[in-house]
Amino acid sequence: MEKYTYIRKTVTWQNRRYEVRGKTEQEACDKLAELITSLKNTPYAAAGSTTVDQWFVQWRDTYKAPSGLTRKSLGLYDEKYNGYIGPAIGSLALSEVRDLHLQTILNTQAGRSYSHVSKLRMVMQELFRQARRSRLILFDPAEGLQLPESVKRSHRPITKEERRHILALSNTHPAGLWVLTILYTGLRPGETAALLWKDIDFERNEIHVYKAVESGTRTIKGPKTPAGIRDIPMRQELRDRLLAAQGDPDSPVFPSANGGIRGASNLRRLWESFAHDLDLRLGAKVKGGEIIQHAIAPDLTPYCLRHTFCTDLQRAGVPINVAKELMGHANISVTANIYTHRDQKVLHSNMAKLNPRGKKTVIRSPGKLPEALPGAQPADREPSGAEGAGSSLPAEG
Repeated sequence: MEKYTYIRKTVTWQNRRYEVRGKTEQEACDKLAELITSLKNTPYAAAGSTTVDQWFVQWRDTYKAPSGLTRKSLGLYDEKYNGYIGPAIGSLALSEVRDLHLQTILNTQAGRSYSHVSKLRMVMQELFRQARRSRLILFDPAEGLQLPESVKRSHRPITKEERRHILALSNTHPAGLWVLTILYTGLRPGETAALLWKDIDFERNEIHVYKAVESGTRTIKGPKTPAGIRDIPMRQELRDRLLAAQGDPDSPVFPSANGGIRGASNLRRLWESFAHDLDLRLGAKVKGGEIIQHAIAPDLTPYCLRHTFCTDLQRAGVPINVAKELMGHANISVTANIYTHRDQKVLHSNMAKLNPRGKKTVIRSPGKLPEALPGAQPADREPSGAEGAGSSLPAEG
């Protein structure tokens, strides 16, 4: 059998090396020409002319808009792209974008909130991941993006003083029952807006939660996850207040001025009205009918009331898995982020449980009578003399 010495020809296209072989120089050159023509007509060639701006519009309309995202969620993609991604790389061809471009965009947002920078990275990752799947680019430049230093903001529980004034004001303010409901049930503001009187079961002493007003809109929707559907038992004080205000089964529990469902902006005004009066109760300085020096904390929001409900569960010794169900958290790690907040009373009361029954931990200071630690169990009177001698703890072993 006659053996041939093949002639090899190579070409690099879109960062990838291709090879052809021919028995003659002419045959190898012809095959190379055919390969180059074929490569120019493949989907990868579109990346050479398709800009990032063009791809974003196509990707958004093809993959995001029809997927059932809410208007607010869809707007998030527009906001992140139009505000940060497009101005930086929108005119570049898809094939020209490198990880350096995208990482630079992220780095310029250093010091912003964790939520902002993580969502910005998410949009870039989804955008270029689909371009790779669609064979518009050979590699994904967003694959290894690192988040810059950012600030994680979290809600806080209310203070004792805030609680005292909030409870007092809730008895007289038009928004008082709404505020009390969030504080005593942990409902999200949007969940309270969608609440109808038929959702409150006074016989079973439960509030049925299964829908909410979408943030930023007046649209009522189901929960984001099945965990949002839950039944929350009512505290006696809240039950009595709700029972006294009970309305028609199909009417909102917290209606707007015209009797309809409150939208997000209406809820915001409701809170601002309550916060204004709370500010005055806390000692805000007023001049000419206007507050010139606030006493209310600037970070106090309705979500602080929800957060407080969770910390109240922790202080009451409610297991974290039960708290997760009552809060409507899909992931127990979210509940754990609240349950792990340092609380000295909780620490002391739980350590006191290690004492033998009937014993309490005492602090002895020179010249002072023993003082029981917070949370320690009450003990009977200590026996005197030899009867009371010895260690109060059982011997180890």
